[in-house]
Amino acid sequence: WQTVQTGASTIAAVSGVCQALSTSDIFGIVGPSLSLEVPITAEFAKEVGIPAVSYAATNPDFSNRNMYPAFYRVVPSDSAAAIAIVKLFIRFNWTSCIIIYQNDQFGTGGANVIKDEFHKNDLIVATMVVFDIETRSIRGNLSTSLIGSSSRIVVLWATSTHTPLILQ
Repeated sequence: WQTVQTGASTIAAVSGVCQALSTSDIFGIVGPSLSLEVPITAEFAKEVGIPAVSYAATNPDFSNRNMYPAFYRVVPSDSAAAIAIVKLFIRFNWTSCIIIYQNDQFGTGGANVIKDEFHKNDLIVATMVVFDIETRSIRGNLSTSLIGSSSRIVVLWATSTHTPLILQ
């Protein structure tokens, strides 16, 4: 086996895989861990005829077998988390929330699947607030969004790297 550090770069991911494939008998890829690296890695795996198995990428789009026939994962997609969140809201008779999410494939995908599950269950997403991972700040005025909303429940969909920045 071989490992490749990608540094969250899709080009580094492909470069590392190409180098590994050229020097040994690789029969599969374990990874990537980040959803943003999946499209190019999965496409590459499909083209060379090997599976790519992620231990952490959760974007529900990757469950589409037509688009990602060589991609597999060992963790559930964000759809499972969204369904669990909806069940929690129903159990406690909560009706609305504010979603704060980071603006990458993980954050946007997760926020959208939660919003869709809320809609299917007649729950309300009062406000969606974006945390910009490039500027490392909330877009707009978070205080105004929170104070102006009738909802008092916040769903934070962000990685452990960005969560402390959002909560400050």
